[in-house]
Amino acid sequence: MTEYTIVIEDAGSNFSAYVIGLDGVVTTGHTIEEVVENMREAIPFHLEGMKLHGDALPEALPIVTTVQVSS
Repeated sequence: MTEYTIVIEDAGSNFSAYVIGLDGVVTTGHTIEEVVENMREAIPFHLEGMKLHGDALPEALPIVTTVQVSS
């Protein structure tokens, strides 16, 4: 099993999300839970498409961290 980091953003009337390090995988949903479930379906679908097209799967996932700045 592989873990992917997703970013979920408030899009006003719904939520949207994308996968860090896996370009092209996006989804939306009315709730955060719906977005997460949609992502669980979208990622394997995308990876299978990459395999079918002979694209290399990402070998290393990015490291995500935060920084603090004065505001």
